[in-house]
Amino acid sequence: MNKKKLDCVFLVVSSSKKSYQTLAKTYSAIEPPTWALLLAQSTRSIGYNVKIIDANAEGLSETEIFDRIKAYDPKIICMVVYGQNVNAGTANMSGATHITNFLKNNNIGKKICFIGSHVQALPKETLETEKNIDFVFTNEGVYALRNILKLDQFEHSNLKEIKGIAYRSHENKIIINKSEQVVPTEKMDIDLPGYAWDLLPFNKNPMDLYRAPMWHAEYDFNKRSPYASLQTSLGCQFKCNFCMINLINRDDENEVGVASEYNNMRFWSPDFIIKEFDKLIKMGVRTIRIVDEMFLLNPKYYVPLCEKLAERNKDDSLRMWSYSRIDTVKRPEILKLVRKAGIKWLCLGIESGNKSVRLEVAKGKFEDVQVKDVINKIHEAGIDVMANYIFGLPGDNKETINETFNLSLELCTAGWNTYAAMALPGSLLYKNAKDMKINLPNSYEGYSFHSYDTLPLPTKSLSAAEILKLRDEAFTKYHTNKSFLKLIEKKFGTKATENIINMTKVKLKRKLLENDNT
Repeated sequence: MNKKKLDCVFLVVSSSKKSYQTLAKTYSAIEPPTWALLLAQSTRSIGYNVKIIDANAEGLSETEIFDRIKAYDPKIICMVVYGQNVNAGTANMSGATHITNFLKNNNIGKKICFIGSHVQALPKETLETEKNIDFVFTNEGVYALRNILKLDQFEHSNLKEIKGIAYRSHENKIIINKSEQVVPTEKMDIDLPGYAWDLLPFNKNPMDLYRAPMWHAEYDFNKRSPYASLQTSLGCQFKCNFCMINLINRDDENEVGVASEYNNMRFWSPDFIIKEFDKLIKMGVRTIRIVDEMFLLNPKYYVPLCEKLAERNKDDSLRMWSYSRIDTVKRPEILKLVRKAGIKWLCLGIESGNKSVRLEVAKGKFEDVQVKDVINKIHEAGIDVMANYIFGLPGDNKETINETFNLSLELCTAGWNTYAAMALPGSLLYKNAKDMKINLPNSYEGYSFHSYDTLPLPTKSLSAAEILKLRDEAFTKYHTNKSFLKLIEKKFGTKATENIINMTKVKLKRKLLENDNT
């Protein structure tokens, strides 16, 4: 019996050690490669033979990756360079390009393409910098990849006909082809038909190589696995200038993409998505992340899905979390339904405690709300909050940053995270920084919030180093605050507080602060 030729290997690597430093071994999450799973299922649904190598989850070395690919002998290697944090598409380029160079330098003999937010934002620059990447996808890549896999040869004469890619010509000129459409809502169930869960590696049980963030697991190491993440929608309708999420919707051929120009949301049907939840539940997975940037935005989609999840969560065993904006979570009756569905955490983008700063970054679309009132309503519904803040947004100074931190202390949420504002490739902040000739990171890991090389944006009154110092100090201050630790002990026990205190003892090294005199 002839074995069918392998068409594509989806290769997932990370830059976890560089991105998270000493936090990587114990405290950082290991996320399932959501987009690789979607692409794998999409391509094999129309007859292609594909595999996923999740080198991050398996801890594979360069040689082990090389040997695995040699044994599989695929037609093409697709590096899927995303990640579940907004900066991960760029930060993970470090690991992805390292492996690409290793494979090419050792004569792997395969074309290597990249898909991810960084290459979507900067297709020309990526190909100019990374000589071993053969071509990149300029948006989500669903239809472009299908058309690529139809080819027998990947030469200029063939590639020039493929919409939605960028590549080098015979003269080594960078060519950005016309854009390709993204999957419309009416075809989401058909052309993105779920997740190839069965292609992921595991140890003893499905999804046991993946682990949730500490806070999602109630700061308990034993509750972190098995863990899964999935999306019920793609994109976002908002235009926040610090975010690059909407690059997935890109529909132009510009050398630099700006995410806020492509604000659009697309949805799978609730009936379709519930089948994916059922698969995970059947596999024994109860700890699940809903990846959508704006899950609780359109009741037409999330209400019937939550109702169906509530039917499956009568024993309250599901431990899920989802994102939302502080100005979209208001109705107590909805919050009750969300909690019944098994969503025990809401990750809220509060961003700033200063109204004018908050309105500026959201381009006037952030509805004025009483933050404390909304948080209280969420807590009353039995849902914990992971509150996200950003230090160093345009308009920030030391006073507004202190205002933000003091608000976070007053809210005293069970989860807390603060980033220093970064000009992420694909964001409006990045374009503005380039136009203003502001100093930007000179490495991929420089765009990681937790890396040694991280380089936040300065503001008119604060340097990048000052902002970073304020962020790192705030992290320790919040997680050692007596009111916070008392809350955690009451909710999750003394072991949880011990784990948090131990986490605060892991100090990140920062190049910017090595000769700090601030």
